[in-house]
Amino acid sequence: MRVIVRDPGKLPEAVRARVDIVTGSHGDADVVDRAFTGADAVFWLVPPDLHAPSLDAAYSGFTRAAPKAFTTHEIGHVVGVSALGRGTPVAGRAGHVTASLAMDDLIASTGAAYRALANPTFMDNLLWQAVSIRDEGVFTGTVAADRKSTMVATRDIAAAAAHLLLDRSWTGTGEVAVLGPEDLTPNDMAHIMSEVLGRPIRYRHQSLDDFRATLTARGIGDPITTAYVDMMRAKENGLDDGVPRTAATVGPTGFREWCEQILAPAVRA
Repeated sequence: MRVIVRDPGKLPEAVRARVDIVTGSHGDADVVDRAFTGADAVFWLVPPDLHAPSLDAAYSGFTRAAPKAFTTHEIGHVVGVSALGRGTPVAGRAGHVTASLAMDDLIASTGAAYRALANPTFMDNLLWQAVSIRDEGVFTGTVAADRKSTMVATRDIAAAAAHLLLDRSWTGTGEVAVLGPEDLTPNDMAHIMSEVLGRPIRYRHQSLDDFRATLTARGIGDPITTAYVDMMRAKENGLDDGVPRTAATVGPTGFREWCEQILAPAVRA
């Protein structure tokens, strides 16, 4: 396996010993040209860029060098991390999701077999609020406290990607949804977190205007702040609701298990 990484020193030693490392950014044409030489499959994940001049620059702009390299090096299969929402009425103005779908179209245009992993909100996003959960017993979000929605653990996304990269019998282009096994409201989540952590945890609803102000106060650029607000508004309006659960779309990690194994150690650290 070959990996692209800006700073190889940040990889665990056990990983460094098992991979071929190309140093640099996978948004750089020279880097992907070196990395894709001799490769037959690629896992594609765009990193967050909180200060990108536009959403297009953050996604399709960052990705633009890769399709040329896919073609030059005759990459047969590509698996990318994307989002739910294609075909929904709100997908055209859903911030990061809209940009992800445009990126998928760019990759699919190369002729390589492509699977976009279509994901809802990550459970792991709650780790950003570990300090608030620990110190105040509070986590914050923009969806209504009684609105059910699905989430997914990032490790289940990784497992879905690994499965596709190991079994390359698939052809053409398409999406593979990766859903959590249950729909939960924020109040449901608070109840589960309270039981797992052994202390009361409550949900605090935040308006989109307050959400925007919070992101701006953290120094996030206006294009990306607007994209986050648009995405959360779209999620409230059903962006993630259109895909049914089947054996093929559901990951194994439930929210309680994730809290026990991932959130609780982070909060208690």
